[in-house]
Amino acid sequence: MGQLVVRNIENAVKTRLQRRAKRHGRSMEEEVRDILRSAVRAEETPSGGLGTDISNLFGGTGLSLDVTELRGHTITPAKFES
Repeated sequence: MGQLVVRNIENAVKTRLQRRAKRHGRSMEEEVRDILRSAVRAEETPSGGLGTDISNLFGGTGLSLDVTELRGHTITPAKFES
């Protein structure tokens, strides 16, 4: 296994890592390993685009109407009268 040394971490970041590790019942070193694994795993998961991400985020919230797709439509800015 490889090693990684990270220098010049802000004290506030180190403190928050220690607290997070304690909450999860593991060492700070293992907590950092888990964070790095999650970051790399998330990077490998392709996004379906903004619309798909929004749909996944709010899916199952009770909206029962179909949302019209606007792809290919001209967008007209709103006009405000004073």
